[in-house]
Amino acid sequence: MYENLLKTVTNLGSPKVLVVGDFMLDVYVYGDALRISPEAPVPILKVAKTEHRCGGAGSVAANLAALGAAPHCLGVIGDDRNSEILREKLTEAGVDISGLLEAANRPTVSKQRLIGLAQHRHRQQLIRIDEESAEPLSDEINEAVLSAYEEKLPEVDIVCLQDHNKGLLSNSLCSRMIRLANEADRKVLVDPSPASDYSKYIGATVITPNRKESSAVVGFEITNTETAAGAAEYLLRELKLKAVVITLDKEGAYLRTENTGLIVPTRARNVYDVTGAGDMVLATLAITLAAGCDYETAVQLSNIAGGIEVEKFGTATVTVEEIVDEIVSQHGGKGGKVHAADSLVSELDRQRRQRKTVVFTNGCFDVLHRGHIDYLAFCRRQGDVVVVGLNSDSSVRTIKGPERPIYGQDDRAVILAALETVDYISIFDEPDPLNLIKKVRPDVLVKGEDWAEKGVIGREFVESYGGRVVLARLVEGRSSTSTIEKMKSLEAKS
Repeated sequence: MYENLLKTVTNLGSPKVLVVGDFMLDVYVYGDALRISPEAPVPILKVAKTEHRCGGAGSVAANLAALGAAPHCLGVIGDDRNSEILREKLTEAGVDISGLLEAANRPTVSKQRLIGLAQHRHRQQLIRIDEESAEPLSDEINEAVLSAYEEKLPEVDIVCLQDHNKGLLSNSLCSRMIRLANEADRKVLVDPSPASDYSKYIGATVITPNRKESSAVVGFEITNTETAAGAAEYLLRELKLKAVVITLDKEGAYLRTENTGLIVPTRARNVYDVTGAGDMVLATLAITLAAGCDYETAVQLSNIAGGIEVEKFGTATVTVEEIVDEIVSQHGGKGGKVHAADSLVSELDRQRRQRKTVVFTNGCFDVLHRGHIDYLAFCRRQGDVVVVGLNSDSSVRTIKGPERPIYGQDDRAVILAALETVDYISIFDEPDPLNLIKKVRPDVLVKGEDWAEKGVIGREFVESYGGRVVLARLVEGRSSTSTIEKMKSLEAKS
């Protein structure tokens, strides 16, 4: 499976995808929430920066472009400043926007989020302000949309309908688009709007509702595999679909086809923000299915991509490179935890592409004790990836004397690798780790507080590029040397 996922995701090509739906502008206003207003019991937000991102169907298109596809947009936006910004962002993403039609009598759908920055770092959404019109489109605009759809359909490989119920994908227009796609032998993927009636999606190829949306349609709550199976079977049958993909949050997704019904699991995540996760799933399914992928593999890859997206803030894109990194990471990396310096650098490059903070420490770690465990737990709290530079046997002898180490370097590496707090280990021969530190270039360098007066090796180098040096408090009376001396004393008395 591991090799198949890698082979598939690195051979997606650049299929042309027609993205039809409600194109939106997501606005993020970040500010420091320092105090409560004297006018009302609300926080005062001192604006620090403002970001604009593609939302709704625009998010799907941007995700497709990031994955290497060639998305073509078809939708309706307003004649306003937000439409200008949205066009700019989509163009920057590499998306064809020739199918975005302007309607002077309605605004571009926008969602403005005010984000408080606690301690200048931790983001907390305070309020969302929506500007939109969900009124039905005029007959003239509907005909223009349908005409553009018929013109673009023969040029694309697959169609995505992203429905937020903002007036574009009416029952009649949606049904006609699906019928025309079927006649043209094009798959149609639907991310449905929250509704109790999905009849306008009859005849689509795939539908991707989440747990809540599916429950509203089928009339019962999805709480386990059995109820998910029942809901998927109902949707498959009633809507005459080829496949149903019900997304189930941390449980993954339930896939139902004519011949298959199964849970496709996903890895547990530290969910930062679920905004845009459904867009990412739809985009990944579209590019993988357009590339000829089978449904189960497509859902596996969409789970991975959606999982990466929810660890980011707001609507965000995911690249093929990030998916490859995640697949490799889920399967234990390319060589476990123990790496030579050059191999370690390659692994850390992969972690940094995922914006992980690299922490480095070093030592002999001979005869592991509680002090080591507490120390490495402290290292873990300083960042995302902990690298241990481990003194080789010859290096330990140089430092500690000819009777050390008690355990050889391979044994010590295996013991460290068994700890959850340690991600990578690299053995070095020199008496000090400076050369290894220069290769690793850690974001955080950790040493025990006993190095405060001796001077931390590598401090000047790490601080030269903005890294931090942190001193850890040590557990009093715990050291390998004292443990070994106690063992010798007990042996002498026996």
